[in-house]
Amino acid sequence: MQIDGHTRMAAVVARPIRHSISPFIHNYAFDASGINGVYVAWDIPEEDLEESVQNVRRYDMFGINISMPYKQVVIPFLDELNQAAQLIGAVNTVVNRQGQLIGYNTDGYGFFKALEKDDGFTVKDKIMTILGGGGAATSLIVQAALNGAKKINIFNQTQFLEETEAKAQKYEEATGVTLEVFPVENQDLIQEKILESQLLVNATSVGMDGKSMVLADDTELPAGLRVADVIYQPFETPFLSYARSKGLKASNGLGMLLYQAAKAFELWTDQSMPTDQIWQELEKRYDV
Repeated sequence: MQIDGHTRMAAVVARPIRHSISPFIHNYAFDASGINGVYVAWDIPEEDLEESVQNVRRYDMFGINISMPYKQVVIPFLDELNQAAQLIGAVNTVVNRQGQLIGYNTDGYGFFKALEKDDGFTVKDKIMTILGGGGAATSLIVQAALNGAKKINIFNQTQFLEETEAKAQKYEEATGVTLEVFPVENQDLIQEKILESQLLVNATSVGMDGKSMVLADDTELPAGLRVADVIYQPFETPFLSYARSKGLKASNGLGMLLYQAAKAFELWTDQSMPTDQIWQELEKRYDV
């Protein structure tokens, strides 16, 4: 990588963010693609967010990625949102189009692109059961609906069911896809909905400790069920380990991380990220 007077910048904006793997992914992509760009991490307080967004225009940057806790609060500073970002109510990518700042959410795209790349799985005309209703779950729910899922079963904590139901109704009206909301505490109901599904997703933080299990120990997983977890540290959660012990194809969240970045890179540069090369480097880094 050679930085000169023509180098354009991109950045990830969050707090904290210095641990992020995004600079590695994007700088590798800039270098491998021969694009004169550099990607850095901006760890900023919320009171500096508006000025940081204005800097995208000021310095003619490619754009920025947005991570927590700024995915919602950044929206008033943008000129436009794409459909997924509008429905989700959160932005993870800002694209500078000749001074117009457009907000996108590429998380759901990245998740489903990773599944398709892995074994050709697509959610179109299939039933998805998802555990969780937070930010990660919402991006997957919206993208699944936009991708033409047949039906989406959403399990969230009882205290958040009313809010989740309101969101589900909005997504159903916008996409025509059937969404149903249930309490995640009801393992019998989870079992019932799993048996009708082709895709089961854990979008909660359960399992991040490497010990906790989001499903009951005796949960039946039907043959052919595709299983995925948004968690990638640890690389194999108890949820994924259980699915694999039943002979099922199961993926963690590392692919989602890569392909959401790849979409952002494409939006900024109009070029494809060399994902195969970067995946090999990620496998080394995470000792896959």
